Amino acid sequence: MSTSHLLILSLLCSLFGYECHGACAEVDSDTEAVAGRGFKLGCISCKRRSEVDGRASIQWYFRPKGEADFFHIYTYNEDGPTIEHDQFLDRLDWNGSKRSNDIQDGSIYLLNVTFNDTGTYSCFFNRILFYANYEYNTVVTKVVHLSVVAKATRGTASIVSEVMMYVSIIGLQVWLLIEMIYCYRKISAAGEEALREAANAEYLAIASESKDNCAGVQVGE
Repeated sequence: MSTSHLLILSLLCSLFGYECHGACAEVDSDTEAVAGRGFKLGCISCKRRSEVDGRASIQWYFRPKGEADFFHIYTYNEDGPTIEHDQFLDRLDWNGSKRSNDIQDGSIYLLNVTFNDTGTYSCFFNRILFYANYEYNTVVTKVVHLSVVAKATRGTASIVSEVMMYVSIIGLQVWLLIEMIYCYRKISAAGEEALREAANAEYLAIASESKDNCAGVQVGE
């Protein structure tokens, strides 16, 4: 899922008033970094049983392009972060869940990207769920195939996503405008109907009073 899709989701949440905050969405990482810039290696694993307490630790591994084996580059657990390989020394920062051992976002941020960072990254979630009488261990793996380019490019998919985002925004605004006009007309019609009913009731009351007065005059005569 791209940044444009996330923006559309946020707009939908704000327009329709759904409680989207606090939810976990497993968004795929971007896969193209620009040399000399920073890049977020995304890794999200949502806990399926939100009501169950849990604890997770994160392990990141890297396999350079053209090589067969992975090597350990990063660990994050209750003791904090540890950079495990000299190639990434002082270049990796934690960019995931904070102030909680129940980690669902295990993303890291790679500083000063080089062409040597091209390759495959594997993120391992080692999660323990604490039930009343036992503990349940799970391991979830996410893979990011990263390519490093000299200059940022915009692919067709990115352009189409951005166009669709603006079309969706305009469509939602038009839909909201139509709904507002419809509701206004309904309220106006209801108000006019109420005024007519009030006028009719007043007319009938006056007519009834006049009829009673006429009847009283005739009896008096």
